[in-house]
Amino acid sequence: MNRRDFLASSTLALARPDVFSTVDRKPVVGLHVWIYSSDKPAYDCFPVLDQVFSDAKYAGIEAVELMEVNLRHDDAVDRIGDSSRKSGVAVIGASYSQPMWDQSKQTEILDDAEKVVERLGKLGGRTLGISVGSTPKKKTPEQFDVQADTLKKIQEICRKNKVVPNLHNHIYEVADDLYDLQNTLQRVPDIALGPDLDWLFQAKVDVLTFLQKFSDKIVYLHLRDHLWTGTRSEALGEGIADWGAVARQLKKNRFAGDITVELAFPPGFKPTRPIRDSLKMSRDVIRQKFGV
Repeated sequence: MNRRDFLASSTLALARPDVFSTVDRKPVVGLHVWIYSSDKPAYDCFPVLDQVFSDAKYAGIEAVELMEVNLRHDDAVDRIGDSSRKSGVAVIGASYSQPMWDQSKQTEILDDAEKVVERLGKLGGRTLGISVGSTPKKKTPEQFDVQADTLKKIQEICRKNKVVPNLHNHIYEVADDLYDLQNTLQRVPDIALGPDLDWLFQAKVDVLTFLQKFSDKIVYLHLRDHLWTGTRSEALGEGIADWGAVARQLKKNRFAGDITVELAFPPGFKPTRPIRDSLKMSRDVIRQKFGV
């Protein structure tokens, strides 16, 4: 499934079909579960997913992006589907992180990806945000070749399940003049992008230039706000990110993908308000700045 197919997609098995309607297509606004996962064993917020979906509903957020660990539970489809139906909040997709460059783990990764993506597809999820894994030193050409081969095989798994794989970035993928990302794109030129704009900022990559350069490949966005120091703020609109400029660039790009809020607090930070209220504030900023 290519970018055009993604934008026209309305696949949704267990959540609310009207959320992903192709009529008057505009970005769906979601939340990533990291803020509920960061303090959990194995970063797994599966036990509190009812709260996640309920908070999304409260905040006016239409969909939830899971993490792969949530989908490894044997009862994942039933439990997550139930949370989705009760709240009326869709499953938009999942993030997926593995050492794609490691030949010795390729079979294990692909078996796991088959399970995760199949369950995601059953839940109506349509996007898989892939992190390829970092290495202590710069990856070698041979490691990039393995990484590309693994990604191509995951692309095929996703095609079978009507899920769109896209490259999600942290710092390591876009550091050193986009070294990791560029090497990946040279080998897998048809893969879509789902950039995290805050990680771009942390890597000292100009966000607007990145959005312009890769406008034809970007199908998905992760948003988070930050202070000049790089410390993350509690909600969108409380930091220095120029969301108006981002929105104007996306309009120039004719962007019609989806947008996800991924809050992340510094270690030891004690929130000054309930997470659901920070999500609601973030949703209001997206409504005001992006018009969705």
